[in-house]
Amino acid sequence: MKNKFVQAHMKSARIYADLSHAARKKVGAVIVKDDRILSIGYNGMPADWDNCCEKTLWHYEGGHPLPLRPVLVTKPEVLHAETNAIAKLAASTESGKDATLFIYPYSPCMECAKLIYQSGISEVYFTEKYRNEDGLNFLKKTRVKVYQVYGLDDHHLAGSPRRLLVQN
Repeated sequence: MKNKFVQAHMKSARIYADLSHAARKKVGAVIVKDDRILSIGYNGMPADWDNCCEKTLWHYEGGHPLPLRPVLVTKPEVLHAETNAIAKLAASTESGKDATLFIYPYSPCMECAKLIYQSGISEVYFTEKYRNEDGLNFLKKTRVKVYQVYGLDDHHLAGSPRRLLVQN
């Protein structure tokens, strides 16, 4: 895929990530096939639920009883961006076979990687690795092509985009 299209679809995924109500991590996903966007998704609560994606837990600092420190923890009901995009695709008349998935910013977790593989998606682009690489390793094992994109936000002084560095 040409770099200008990789850049456009990654930027679209970033825009969808901004729609997430999550306070901790905002993730967006765009599924593309034959130069057409088939589906989009961002992380959030199931449809018709309260949009609060995190709960606050209180932790002691350094083993001392006071002061307590608030820590945001993602609720288990939150759907990942990839899951939302694939679910929307499954509800449509389109097929994910040989489609490309753009995720901003994180590579997929293991649960999403399994859905990506089962949906027939053949390529995945992302900008940052997820906290563990189980999902990436699974996709590589199943021969789904994975690419990390660098330089999405780099610009020349004149404002034209630089060539992206895409590595697999």
